[in-house]
Amino acid sequence: MEDKTEMEILNKAMTGKKERPVKVVQFGEGNFLRGFVDYMIDIANEKGMFDGDIVLIKPIEFGNLEMFHRQDCQYTVSLRGIVDGEAKVLNRKITSVADAVDTSTEYEKYMSLAELDTLRFVVSNTTEAGIVYDETDRFDAKPPKSFPGKLTKFLYRRFETFKGDKEKGLVMLPVELIDDNGIMLKKCVMQLIDLWKLGDDFKTWVDEACIFTSTLVDRIITGYPRDNEKEEWEKLGYEDHLLVTGEPFALWVIESEKDISKELPLPDAGLPVIFTDNQKPYKQRKVRILNGAHTSFVLASYLAGNDYVKESMDDDDIRNFMMKTIFDEVIPTLTLPEAELKEFAEAVITRFNNPYVKHALLSISLNSVSKWRARCMPSLLGYVEKTGKLPVHLAFSLAALMAFYTGTEIRDKALIGHRNGQEYNIMDDRKVLEFFRDNCEKDTRTFVTAFLGEEDFFGQDLNQVAGLTDAVTAYLDDIKKNGMRAALCRIS
Repeated sequence: MEDKTEMEILNKAMTGKKERPVKVVQFGEGNFLRGFVDYMIDIANEKGMFDGDIVLIKPIEFGNLEMFHRQDCQYTVSLRGIVDGEAKVLNRKITSVADAVDTSTEYEKYMSLAELDTLRFVVSNTTEAGIVYDETDRFDAKPPKSFPGKLTKFLYRRFETFKGDKEKGLVMLPVELIDDNGIMLKKCVMQLIDLWKLGDDFKTWVDEACIFTSTLVDRIITGYPRDNEKEEWEKLGYEDHLLVTGEPFALWVIESEKDISKELPLPDAGLPVIFTDNQKPYKQRKVRILNGAHTSFVLASYLAGNDYVKESMDDDDIRNFMMKTIFDEVIPTLTLPEAELKEFAEAVITRFNNPYVKHALLSISLNSVSKWRARCMPSLLGYVEKTGKLPVHLAFSLAALMAFYTGTEIRDKALIGHRNGQEYNIMDDRKVLEFFRDNCEKDTRTFVTAFLGEEDFFGQDLNQVAGLTDAVTAYLDDIKKNGMRAALCRIS
């Protein structure tokens, strides 16, 4: 007979959750925040350095919080990756979340959180489209439809409750993936205060009593293991419908005009959090090293026969290409201390080698032209400016991009490329796809000159960079004639 014994669902009794004062409201109940921010606060609580609970706020109407309530908002974070040179799985039951509230169906409960004396922080992850000013939003809506609208009304309730007490301002910690996310969020709030005529006293309180930080976050969260959930439950010994999986690496850079490090002592708890008054060098480091490495090697790796990042790292030719790109050509152009940059680069390589993350090269290849401009072009130009020479591997990455983007048919919004007789989809803006369709069969120099000269793609004419047109033409000719791997090996 089959054993029908049901596992117990994770709950407060199983985790032994302690009740703590609510210090954080969090707009967004998704995997990223739960596997990143709430995980860090849980560790700070355990070490006796924060002593605060989080209330999750569901900011959109879609979905429900039923499973959060069934599990008493308890869940597991399972981090999988290379730790101290070994592949490890690190499981942690998270007890830092006290409740989850729906802004639409529990409006008054949500707004009453603004009246909590202990509240200090507002975390948000409402997607890049979440931090936008909507002039059609209404103060009398319950709740206002936009995230900045909900936040403005929430802050107004707090301002009124505490009669403008400057000690009761809140600290905003947005993690949405836009530049200067805190600055943009504050701008939206200020515009809504004017639109809704909420008065100069409130505006002054928001400006002086509240802190809008801008943040940079970095951790790959792979989410809920839907394909093998029962197998995961067996390993855990309980059912967890809110399980979050991700990589061990994490980085949270928080830029703030006022020092909040004593109130949010995450670094003291051994967590990878940096407080700074300028996050831009850290953003530049991430974009140029992590994202730039991806963009520079994935297209060459795909045409050399690989399908995944880990597979690429096990390929000596690709790995050598990537290492030389990062250490010889990218790091010399950056401003942070060299030791810090090399340490970050080593962490990136460890992440690329994660056996638990199956990261497809084709998914990274989306919109590679704009990605190359943002991630690789500044390193190429910086290297030329600093040394007076062309960076060989970054220049080759342009030729690899052109080889990957070679195709003469657009079908279902994709340009059709071919690898060893098999079709693959090239996904990018229509204008980019049409350019390659119309130019890729021209002679190599004409093709390269046209591409490098497209100011809409690069913001400038890259043919003006001394020697670049000749180099890319030679590399692309070599790829066409001898194949990607042979051409790649010739420059390594």
